[in-house]
Amino acid sequence: MALRLREKLLYGALRVAHAFAQRAPNPAELGTPAIRHILAVSATAIGDTLLSTPALRSLRIAYPDARVALLINAAYVDLFRDLPHVDELIPYHGGWRRFLRLARALRAHRFDLACILHGNEPQATPLAWLSGARFIFKLPNTSRFRFLLTNAEPVLGWDDFEHGIDQRLAVARLASGATTDRRMELPVADDARRQIARLLTNRDITADTPLIALQTGASTASRRWAPARFAELARRLLAERPQLCIVLTGSPAERPLAVRIATELNDTRVWNAAGELPLPLLPALVERCALMVSGDTGPMHLAVTVGTPVVALFAVSDWRRSGPAYDLDRHIVIQKWRTCDPCLSKNCPYVEPICMENIAVDEVFAAVTGILDGKAAR
Repeated sequence: MALRLREKLLYGALRVAHAFAQRAPNPAELGTPAIRHILAVSATAIGDTLLSTPALRSLRIAYPDARVALLINAAYVDLFRDLPHVDELIPYHGGWRRFLRLARALRAHRFDLACILHGNEPQATPLAWLSGARFIFKLPNTSRFRFLLTNAEPVLGWDDFEHGIDQRLAVARLASGATTDRRMELPVADDARRQIARLLTNRDITADTPLIALQTGASTASRRWAPARFAELARRLLAERPQLCIVLTGSPAERPLAVRIATELNDTRVWNAAGELPLPLLPALVERCALMVSGDTGPMHLAVTVGTPVVALFAVSDWRRSGPAYDLDRHIVIQKWRTCDPCLSKNCPYVEPICMENIAVDEVFAAVTGILDGKAAR
């Protein structure tokens, strides 16, 4: 109730402020050196931010001399510290935490242009407007706060875009961003590669040891394959390929899932790195792997970004919207159907979602061995 009240009060206040605001943006400034300072917003999950990197590249090409600041989830600042095409990372702590303080800090930057590539409402659009930016672009623009946007009309929803990357690129195009492809970017530091090599060596995993990553968790239970099935997959792979090693990846919150799998396997060739590996080292670890098996997760997008093949497991979500968007000959997507109507998605009542149970171990095993043997084809 308190959160709803805050939103209502903010909406009313911004309606009044917007009516009296004297901002007269000149569309002719877009795509020119008149745009000197850009605010980009991608303040949600790891995968969402990776999906935003093509749009950041689009803006940088169009505005080579502008200073670009990225409002980003505070938990992932260290992971994205060397993100290309960005001059500054501004931590976002989520929800209403430090909302007014952040609004004042953004206003001090004197932004000319704001592009909301991915951000939760009701905070994202109000923060962009309170920053003082003359131009504010966002898609989808279905929020009740769309009156603050430069592109308030026409109204477009998620179904108007083929892939999440296309949605973000469409936002950049509204801001006169340059044409670019869907390829995501995140550099892997040489020092991180060296640290991963040392960690693997300490576990007797040499440079020529095939290493497979199993991403055990997901942002919602509805996107997660059952731990028992991950364990069965790992058991079969280790039995068939004695030279192989497996690393379990995941966040600290996902570590209990990985512990269940590692305990069941009880094999020295399995490293449970979930919740243990520092986040900035994750790109180097994933890059080192021969492939990753994952649901619709940030680490899956990270693997695609660094060029590691994935076996991607989808049911609730549609891979065409949030799966691998390029290099499709390198990846295998297993897409099943939603079993519940209506699908509750993030509010799935099942501890182990029945739609993900439609993905059989045999099918995933065949996909993994196909990639390992160089026979991958989507």
